[in-house]
Order: sequence, then C-alpha cells, then structure tokens
Amino acid sequence: MDFLDLPAASAAHGTVRLPGSKSISNRVLLLAALAAGTTTVRALLDSDDTRVMLDALRALGVGVVRQQDSRGGESDDYEITGVDGAFPVKQAELFLGNAGTAFRSLTAACALSGGDYVLRGVARMHERPIGDLVDALRLLGAQIDYLGEPGFPPLAIHPAELAGDATQVRGNVSSQFLTGLMMALPMRQRTTTIEVVGELISRPYIGITLAMLRRFGIEVAKDSWQRFSVPESARYASPGEIWVEGDASSASYFLAAGAIGGGPVRVEGVGRESVQGDVRFADALALMGAQIEMGPNWIEARAPACGRLKAIELDCNPIPDAAMTLAVAALFADGVTTLTNIASWRVKETDRIAAMATELRKVGATVEEGADFIRITPPLKLISNAVIDTYDDHRMAMCLSLVTLGGVPIRINEPACVNKTFPTYFNVFADIAQ
Repeated sequence: MDFLDLPAASAAHGTVRLPGSKSISNRVLLLAALAAGTTTVRALLDSDDTRVMLDALRALGVGVVRQQDSRGGESDDYEITGVDGAFPVKQAELFLGNAGTAFRSLTAACALSGGDYVLRGVARMHERPIGDLVDALRLLGAQIDYLGEPGFPPLAIHPAELAGDATQVRGNVSSQFLTGLMMALPMRQRTTTIEVVGELISRPYIGITLAMLRRFGIEVAKDSWQRFSVPESARYASPGEIWVEGDASSASYFLAAGAIGGGPVRVEGVGRESVQGDVRFADALALMGAQIEMGPNWIEARAPACGRLKAIELDCNPIPDAAMTLAVAALFADGVTTLTNIASWRVKETDRIAAMATELRKVGATVEEGADFIRITPPLKLISNAVIDTYDDHRMAMCLSLVTLGGVPIRINEPACVNKTFPTYFNVFADIAQ
C-alpha cells in the first residue's frame, strides 16, 4: 500500500509492550557473532535492519538459528554460533539496505577480518557519509576502496596490512563510527587507542556500546569521552544468554501520545534501569509539563495537570532520535519550541531537519531551521487532511502519526517504511489512540 489514512483522534491511553531496541539488537548480534561459542539472544527486534544484519552474518559464516515458540511458530529468540574473532568466509558481497548500525559496524569488522568484501546498500545509504570511519580504519592498516563517490558507500574491503596502534575519528558526524571501531578492535589482539576529534555527539549511544562490550567480556578504557583504549588482552566472551531491552526511541511516540492525548499511556520494556539514553525523552516531556512516572522496566505519561504542554528550548545531543518526537509534540505546546544540537539529523535516513520542517508546515506550523536546530511555532488550528511524506524514514512516519491527536485526519505516504524498526507500529498506535 502506497499510503495509509489515519483517522482523527482526541485521546490516547493504554499499555504498549515495546519491540526490541534496534541499537542493542544489532550490537548484540555482531558481538555474539565474533565471540566463541553459542549465545542465545532473546527478544531480538524483528525488523528490516536486523534482518539485513542476520543475512550478512550468515553470509560471513556465522551460525544463525531462529528458535520456535511454545506453539511451534517462530519466536524472537536466536542462537548465534560465533566465529571466535574473525569471519571464516573470506569473500562475500553484503547488501545492508539503509541500516547504518549494520553498515558502519560491519565495515570495521570486515576490514579487520582478513578477507575481500563488498558492502552495498540502498541509494540513500550511498549518500550517508562513511569517510571518517574509513580514514580511521586506514590508520590501523585497513585496505578499503570506494566504489563510487569518495567518502561514501559502496565499499570494497581487502585484507588489512599491519600498521600503527592509534587512530582518530571525528565525533560530530555519527557516533556509529566510534561504535564500529570499538566493537571491531578486539579482533586486532593489540592494544589500540582511539582519539575523538572534536565534540562527541550522541554519547548515550556510545554508552550502549560500552555496556554491550562489557556483557561480552571486553572492558574499554575511557578518558573523558575523548580517548578510548581497547587492550591487547580483550577477547569476545559469550554471556551465554542475553535479553534485548525494549526500544527507548520507539517508546517516545507512545509517551508523547499520553502527554498530548491525556493518557495514561504506559510503555513496558524500558525504565529507569535502561542502558539507552533515549529514556531521557521522558525528562524532556516532564519539562514540557507532562506527568511522568517510571519504574525499573516501565514508563508512564499523562497530560499536564493544566491540560496543555508548554514550549521548551532544549539541547538534544543526548536524545537525537527521540528529539524528533519533541518536534511534533511542539505542535501541542504553548509557545515556541527550539531544539538545538541536532546536526546529526542531516545525515540520517533522510535530512531530518529539512524533512521535519517541510511536514510540520503542511499541518500549519511556522518552522525555522538551521544547520543544527529547528524552531517550531504551533498553529492556532491544525490543518486537516495533510498528506505526509516520509522520505523512506521510519521515524518521520511514526512521529507524524501523533498529529492525529489534534483531532485531524492525515494521510501517511509510504507507511511500510516503519518496517525498518517497528513493523506493527500503526496497529499498536491505533490501539491506544481514540
């Protein structure tokens, strides 16, 4: 279906069990693949991004078996039989769609695995920069060629040559570059240091990487987020079993729905014990006046006691993905909302600053955009029956669905883009929006 018509709604309440975190899922899959022995990965996200990672790992010689549930159907649990440090298949061509978490981390792992590999993606993936990661890997002896425009995929990777034990990477383009390096460096079995040049954006995602590495027996030394060192003794050690947390970025849509549509809306699968930085989205909603409660594995949101959200100005570096939901919540706030430090939006699945500005204007908002900020003035009345373009970006589709809580129907073009991280999103949203 090329479009989906969403009806007007005026309230939201209910409970949502979140799908697994994409960020955790693809990190765990790669680390389990590189470890010795078998790891049971439970509650893995089932989405386009995890499927391309699973397909790539199979092509590289990793054992992947999906488990059955109690009724004999497919479950979300997998057994991953690792390769103990290097992929046994030494020649492969991998298609990785538009999955940045898969493309960046597999670039690093393949570069250190002693084989010849070609990594490709969809057209948009070939527009997303990767030059900083390639440069960092080349300093360590990686042999990588660009098959198209320099600095961008697709890539041809050849066996690395022995080189130095220190590298550097810019921190203000994508935290996935640093994540890919840290997850792959134990393959070198040499003490290796990474220096971050400039400000490191999206630090909570690096926090996830460090936490997952720790679960697989690797302790990375960190010096003020500017210098990281992986010791020579680092070895991937399977934890035997690991559970994937619910996706905190996906939680943002339902928490915002509760704050806009009265609530309560409760999300289950993340809470105050989460390793994901996007749980701090709940704090941002609280700044807007929402009533927030949180437990170890759940978060609940209600509308402000006064009934209306208030505008905020917020540095969104800690929550770059969930911050998109704040841009839509701004439609329901009194005053002008300004979201800053979001330059990374420009190099995601689409240019999210430009896309968000365009779509918010369609529903009546006044929007100012800059290199690293967006400023939203809500309309006196939302425009009904807007046709929302999604730019093949799952988060654009999910965020803009919240517009219907203003009592207006909208049309979402290309709704299947949500398959990237949350294939059942629109059904789940329909269950809580009335």
